[in-house]
Amino acid sequence: MNARILLPAVSALGLFTASCGEAATGEKPAGSSSPFRVETVAGFDEPWAMAFDKASGIALVTEKKGHLRMLLPGGRNVLVPGTPDVDYGGQGGFGDVIFAPQPERKSAKSLDGRVIYLSWAEAGHGNTRGAAVGRGTLICKSETDCRLDGLKVIWRQQPKVTGRGHYSHRLVFSPDGRYLFVSSGERQKQQPAQDLSNNLGTIVRLLPDGTPAPGNPFAGKPAPSSQIWSYGHRNVLGLAFDPEGRLWDLEHGPAGGDELNLVKPGQNYGWPLVSDGDHYNGTPIPRHSTRPDLAAPAISWNPVIAPGDFIFYTGSRFPDWKGQALIASFSLPGLVRVRIDGEKATEEARYRLDNRIREIEQGPGGAIWLLEDGPAPGSGHLLKLTPAN
Repeated sequence: MNARILLPAVSALGLFTASCGEAATGEKPAGSSSPFRVETVAGFDEPWAMAFDKASGIALVTEKKGHLRMLLPGGRNVLVPGTPDVDYGGQGGFGDVIFAPQPERKSAKSLDGRVIYLSWAEAGHGNTRGAAVGRGTLICKSETDCRLDGLKVIWRQQPKVTGRGHYSHRLVFSPDGRYLFVSSGERQKQQPAQDLSNNLGTIVRLLPDGTPAPGNPFAGKPAPSSQIWSYGHRNVLGLAFDPEGRLWDLEHGPAGGDELNLVKPGQNYGWPLVSDGDHYNGTPIPRHSTRPDLAAPAISWNPVIAPGDFIFYTGSRFPDWKGQALIASFSLPGLVRVRIDGEKATEEARYRLDNRIREIEQGPGGAIWLLEDGPAPGSGHLLKLTPAN
């Protein structure tokens, strides 16, 4: 692998703690030496998301302008044709990619026949747009020659609205593989997050074909209300299940108030009625503590960490981190490590990197992989973190 090895000079910046619904306030040094080394594996143009196929070790990476790339062991990446047209601009473009659940394969040399799910910003009529989710199958002539076949849209944000922000469109399957969860941002319109007649500002629970899952909290209402699992969300850029099988989300706040939430069915997470931050123009927002009837975050940040995606680490390469949340951060930039205690969370450490981190994934061998935004077009990279010692 022609990779550039960086010295283990990434330092843990601090220890912040916060109880449920309270912003992190204190700082305590977490040590001067880095627990990992950083290897630059490949370059990408505005990478947004990635997903690993455990059997082959091959990963898929989305680039915001509309490209899907296949990363082969060794660092080579090739374009996968057959992807949809995306509405690129602002926060919009290509979004998430995940593999459909299937029986575990012992080994494989290609992704032939793998079903994948994609999300993207889709143009509408009259200068409107919204997130869409599609499903298709990879057809591969060889390990390095694959195309996406039969892509079909299975879900859309309703309604499409003006603007190019807060799509969210993160994807995750439940651990049993039965349900697809999609985060649907409120598209910077605020009030739709409290309106159950649309699916903006929500997390939805679907069957793998995109139809509303039976037993949803509002299953008796017409679509799209029947899709909704939880609501009152702002801009959810992370969705993950913890080792206990509980769903969590990672949410951008306004000026302050980034949140990590334990997501429960039918609950209202408060946006824009409450927040631990304020509007960008300085207008105050009532705090979560003023509305105990609304779901409060397990931890919130003010100042913000500007979160990207996150994972719950389950590997053996970093044994002290098992079961903890590892959060990609824009504003640090770098990683934030959080310990989960029941339904509360405590920040343990921060690790600074050179550029803001969009995506984090755990690889098949327990290494941690990051997608970073570079300072200029075409300067994003895929980074691999392994233990320093």
